[in-house]
Amino acid sequence: MSRTLVVVGHGMVAHRLVERLLDGDTRRQWRVVVLGEEPWPAYDRIHLSRHLEGAGTDALLLTDPAPRAGSRVATWTGTRAVGVDRERRLVRTEPGEPHRYDALVLATGSRPFVPPVPGRDAEGCFTYRTLDDVRAVRAAATPGAAAVVVGGGLLGLEAANGLRALGMRTHVVEAAPRLMPVQLDAPGGSLLADTIRDRGTDVRCGVALERVAAGPDGRVASVALTDGTVLDASMVVFAAGVRPRDELAEDAGLPAGPRGGFLVDEWCRTPDPRVWAVGECAAVAGRCHGLVAPGYRMAESVAAQLLDGTATPFGEPDLSTRLKLLGVQVASFGDAHAHTEGALEYAVRSPAGGHYAKLVTSGDGRVLLGGVLVGDTGPFPRLRSLVGHPLPVSADALLRHG
Repeated sequence: MSRTLVVVGHGMVAHRLVERLLDGDTRRQWRVVVLGEEPWPAYDRIHLSRHLEGAGTDALLLTDPAPRAGSRVATWTGTRAVGVDRERRLVRTEPGEPHRYDALVLATGSRPFVPPVPGRDAEGCFTYRTLDDVRAVRAAATPGAAAVVVGGGLLGLEAANGLRALGMRTHVVEAAPRLMPVQLDAPGGSLLADTIRDRGTDVRCGVALERVAAGPDGRVASVALTDGTVLDASMVVFAAGVRPRDELAEDAGLPAGPRGGFLVDEWCRTPDPRVWAVGECAAVAGRCHGLVAPGYRMAESVAAQLLDGTATPFGEPDLSTRLKLLGVQVASFGDAHAHTEGALEYAVRSPAGGHYAKLVTSGDGRVLLGGVLVGDTGPFPRLRSLVGHPLPVSADALLRHG
């Protein structure tokens, strides 16, 4: 007799979980019910700017919205889970129909963080997280007008890129001293900012949004920054980070991590042996991870546990990143910030050529620990594969000659 897996959330990580489970379920042990809050099935959230630039919804979808004949997956879009009864093993939904489970995976993701500044609710203020957000931004975009993107991380730079493609004059405001502070070091972030400025996007780091001012019609007219600068703007897009969606924790009687998220162990298990959490809502050993790669690892681990009960623990997540942002290639891998005790850093910067490369090694210079690349990420695959291994040549030679 088949068992029922209920997955709450239908983002990229939930999609990977379901795909891995069905691919490995040769004995057809499981039927799957997916409860997605958005009106679409899973889509590529990383490349939302493609939709902003005009790509259709279908170009981002990860799965066919039409169910396949004989499918063991029932996908409920536009369905919000509002409670979990662990004793009866039921998930309650806003439409009112409960779903019984033998196993439950919480993949509720994150919500955008909007700084609590005056005027943040003015007409013309948007978040940048979902397809609905992007559609609203695209409908409001006016070529030649100014837009302010709050946040200089991955999503903020994606938003800025899309707005620039729509013909808007774009400002990026980042409270940290540099762009992409999680992935890049100070020289790499500085070079990225300089290159983006040279290509027509204003970048302001080390300064935060203080307030949004609206005109007589209630629409955004300008923003004030903490350094006293006032920028004219017809639109403000908030892409300043996320917070885990863990609203179901209290109702379900499940513990949360110190900074939010469903508290799980290294196998993504909650204290309830029938309930797991994966992706941005999962606080693995108390820590949430905002990148998709760690979420994929969680999804694959839980799928393996559901199939045969075995899986490797989560361990240290792979936070490697390789992207093209506003036309600039950027990559980081391993211990990019040299947090390892005794680590050494070797760097080469060519401002004229727009290239920066840094390698981090063990104290004896023999083992590669991580690195940063800006402008040319061609060496990324090879360097990433060398992390944790002895270097074939010196770090200096590897930087200069590849």
